[in-house]
Parts: sequence; structure tokens; C-alpha cells
Amino acid sequence: MATPLVAANAYAAAARLAANASGAVSSAASAAATDTASFAALLKEAIGTVADMGHKADAKARDLVTGRGNMVDVVTAVAEAEVAIDAVVAVRDKVIAAYDDIMKMPI
Repeated sequence: MATPLVAANAYAAAARLAANASGAVSSAASAAATDTASFAALLKEAIGTVADMGHKADAKARDLVTGRGNMVDVVTAVAEAEVAIDAVVAVRDKVIAAYDDIMKMPI
């Protein structure tokens, strides 16, 4: 069972990953293209949104424990966060698969 401490550590790790990745990716993206809607910015926004959804789900769970919330809101928030995380993981998997395909190409 996930505890609030585990969840907080996971969100902190995701935020650090987003901060580190966005710096490296944004510098590479700015060197490659000057488009305002770059993939790096889109990825950074998606990771931030997922982290926010997780924080909202945790807040709703805390409200439920303290008696100020209801179970339907908690389940809905957790399900939305789970779908968002699954989407980010799917994008990550596609990026890794594309990288593998590029690395397998003959020179």
C-alpha cells in the first residue's frame, strides 16, 4: 500500500526529473529549432500537469481522511492521475522505441 511519504518522494523525484530533463532537452531543442511550441516544452508541461494531478489526488485523499471529502472525489482524482501517468509512460516508451530504431539504422 502506498503511503503519503512514498507518494511525496515519487512526486519529488518526478519534479527533479522534469527539471533536469527540461534543462537538457530545452537546450538541445533550442539549438535544433527555434519553434516556440517545441517538443521539450510540451513534454515539460505534460510532466508538470501529471505532477499537479498527483498532488490534487493526494490532497483529496487527505481531505477524506480528515472528514472533509468524499470517496467519489478521491477515486476520481486518483483515476485521472493514473490515466495521465499512463499517457506519459506511453509517450516515453514511444520515444525510447524511436531512439532504438534510429540507433539500429546503418550509417
